[in-house]
Amino acid sequence: MSATEQGRKSVRRTALIMVAVVAGMFGFGYATVPLYNALCTFIGLNGKVSTEAVSESGGAAVDKTRLVKVQFVTTVNGGRNWEFRSEQAQVEVHPGEFSTVMFHARNTEDHDVVAQAVPNVAPTTAARHLRKSECFCFNNQPFKAGEEKEMPVRFVIDPELPPEVDTVTLSYTFFDVTQTAGKSAPASPNS
Repeated sequence: MSATEQGRKSVRRTALIMVAVVAGMFGFGYATVPLYNALCTFIGLNGKVSTEAVSESGGAAVDKTRLVKVQFVTTVNGGRNWEFRSEQAQVEVHPGEFSTVMFHARNTEDHDVVAQAVPNVAPTTAARHLRKSECFCFNNQPFKAGEEKEMPVRFVIDPELPPEVDTVTLSYTFFDVTQTAGKSAPASPNS
C-alpha cells in the first residue's frame, strides 16, 4: 500500500471518529435534560416531585399533633405581564390531611397563549413528601386573549415529612409554551 493510500485511510478513519464523537456529544446533550429531570424526580433533588396525581382514598392517617406551614410563591418567566398568584399566601395543614388552594391566572396579552406551570418544592427534603391529587401544573393551560382562570391545587403532606421541617414552600413558574404546545405531546414537568 502506498503512502498516499495510507494517508487517505488515516484521514477517513479520523473523519469517522470525529463524526461519531460529534454524534455522541449531540445525543448526550439531547438526553441531558430528560435524564436530569428523571434523576431529580426520583431522588427529590431541586424540589422536583412526581406530576402524577395521588389517590385520596386509603391515604395515611392524619397527624393532628403537628402543623406544617405551606407557603405559595408564583412567578412568570420571560418578563410576560400575565397575572398569576395564589389566593392564599400560605396555609397550615396537618400531615396526612388534604388541602385545596386556588390560584388565579389571567392572560393580559391581546392574543391566545398556552402556559405551563413548573413547580418546585423547598426545602428539597420536603419534595418527596408533598403529593398532589389535582394541579394545574399537570397539563398545559390554554388562555384566550384576556382570559382569566381559577385553578385548584389539591395536595397532602406525607406524615413521614422529617420532624425538623415545619415550613414547606411550593413555588410555580408559568412559562409560555405556545410555540411548542401544538407540535408533540407536551412533557409534563415534575411536581
